Amino acid sequence: MIKLFSRQTDREDSPVPATTAPTGAATTAATATTTAATSATDDDDLRSIPVPEAPYDYAHFSRLAGPTTEPSTVTTPTATTATTTTTAPGATHPYRVQYRSLLRREPHRLRAALLLLAAPVVEAVLLVWLLLPGHWPVRPGETHTWLLVGDKVMVGIIAVVEVFRLVNVVSNTHATLVARDPVPVTPEAGTRVAFLTTCVPGKEPPEMVRATLTAALAVRHDGPYDVWLLDEGNDPAMRALCGELGAYHFSRRGIERWNQPKGRFRAKTKHGNYNSWLQSHGADYDFWVSVDTDHVPLPELCERMLGYFRDPDVAFVVGPQVYGNYRSSGSAVTKFSESQQFLFHALIQRAGNRYGAPMFVGTNNAVRITALQSIGGLYDSITEDMATGLEFHRRRNPATGARWKSVYTPDVLAVGEGPSSWTDFFSQQLRWSRGTYETLLTQYWRAVWRLSPGRLLNYTLMVCFYPMAALTWLLGGVSSVLYLGFGASGVHVSSEIWMMLYSDAAALQVLLYTWNRKHNVSPHEPAGSSGVAGMVMSALCGPIYAASFLQAALRRRSRFVVTPKGDSASPDRLSTFRIHLFWALVFGGAVTASFFTGHDHAAMRTWACLALFLSLLPMLVLAADAVRRRRARPTSTLSVTGVTPAPAATPRVPPQGRTAPTGSPTGTAPAATAPAATAPTAR
Repeated sequence: MIKLFSRQTDREDSPVPATTAPTGAATTAATATTTAATSATDDDDLRSIPVPEAPYDYAHFSRLAGPTTEPSTVTTPTATTATTTTTAPGATHPYRVQYRSLLRREPHRLRAALLLLAAPVVEAVLLVWLLLPGHWPVRPGETHTWLLVGDKVMVGIIAVVEVFRLVNVVSNTHATLVARDPVPVTPEAGTRVAFLTTCVPGKEPPEMVRATLTAALAVRHDGPYDVWLLDEGNDPAMRALCGELGAYHFSRRGIERWNQPKGRFRAKTKHGNYNSWLQSHGADYDFWVSVDTDHVPLPELCERMLGYFRDPDVAFVVGPQVYGNYRSSGSAVTKFSESQQFLFHALIQRAGNRYGAPMFVGTNNAVRITALQSIGGLYDSITEDMATGLEFHRRRNPATGARWKSVYTPDVLAVGEGPSSWTDFFSQQLRWSRGTYETLLTQYWRAVWRLSPGRLLNYTLMVCFYPMAALTWLLGGVSSVLYLGFGASGVHVSSEIWMMLYSDAAALQVLLYTWNRKHNVSPHEPAGSSGVAGMVMSALCGPIYAASFLQAALRRRSRFVVTPKGDSASPDRLSTFRIHLFWALVFGGAVTASFFTGHDHAAMRTWACLALFLSLLPMLVLAADAVRRRRARPTSTLSVTGVTPAPAATPRVPPQGRTAPTGSPTGTAPAATAPAATAPTAR
């Protein structure tokens, strides 16, 4: 490993580095970073912040939680030293994170209350009515046992699917009721902070790494602050880039103890990379702030995240994930996938604040180093963020005896790059869902007994999403084949009453979804948009979640896959849609069979046709994108005008008293040698 240049920080006087002109997400976010860094920073009057000359108002969305406050401080002497704690203004107890309820800020509370009451009640009425014994199928004199069994299976499927719908409504209603935002406070001065991002050979283009590191060096923090690149490949070009920019370079490549076949140092995994750095350099810092390589941090990253660590029981802070290539990718996949994340980042994570248990998200976060060390580092999982968060939330802070807690801020503090192909999107969804299933099958059941009731409810509602979506799709396929192909019957009900109750329940669910759109944290989606694209994207992921569910149930081996970025995005081929094509054959075959068997109940045939359409929709969207690109002019990169480049950065040298270790690929102890300090080139 090679540690090149660092800088101690006085961010108020530091020049903002001028950058080269990266493309895609980097263009939008890096330009917004430069603009925001030179804009006003008076948190007491958000209106004084000028709107950046960019397509999106990142300055506003980086402060959605409101203005920062300055807590008072008291000093409590101990036997050997003075320990500084903080209290909220006017309070006498130690500082704890304060929150503002979203619902209490709602001007039409009566309407909100009626909606929140009606949505689950109507769904529950539909469930109970459908399953009344008088609605069960009866076949007097039927001698075919398989058909009688098929009828019972159909009733069971209806019960399970409707229960899942009810749980989904209850989950969204619960999140709406308890969602809250933290009240931002200024960070403690002088804390030691490391900014971390990773690099995997062949997965992140060099210009993307440059944009992220350049923006990281412009992050403001009142204290020692170092920027690190954790390079899996120990690439000479990456080492040179770090030397040019003034960042530290770390690599575990060739060091056996940090490249194990399993465990927290698992080779070729993100958590193994981070845990290696944690063991080597974690003791030098109080906190880390981290983003994925395809995320460009805004200058406010530390200012808006680190203040919550004044509460000694806060283990980590996370923010939302947004895609800066929302428009520039030219792909509907990017737009749809950002919209799909609305419920999680705008509502579910905010609900987690009620219990001090928002989920850990690896795309952008801040972590208390001692807290992470106390649980043994990042957890070994293909979704290490969810697994690590669960480990935190079931453990206690050894210093206070209280449970570790986390904070979710709605502030957009890093702008990322979303998947621009169906191949990469499906790979991402497959990994996320598979990681959740593995958490359920292994870690979750051990944690149940050590979670508080509120946290247990919060986690249960979160981890149920993927298995419920998967089973709903699988059971829908089974029921379509059983009825349309073989004539097995479900419940016998009045079509008019069923249509009335079902349409009312569906309408209330959609209304609840659209009503919550006012809390959207995406700076890219148009204001007032309905979010239909996100709902559709979730629906057409059903086949992916089902495939992942079956793989987990059959204990098929999983592996960590890095989503390709930038120009490395995977192309879409026919094999990309193999899972959807299989389900298109299932539902298409069932619908076709119904014309020969005479099993033509309108509701069942409609459901099968809808599922068939969803199975084919990704291919239809891909074809529409291709047609649109052919018709479009060959220009469309995001650009920003009117931004004056900042002066070139001054040379940086390692902090006093610190050296830059270099690592040996043989695993021997690193030698403490300090590299010559050269002036970074102007960007």
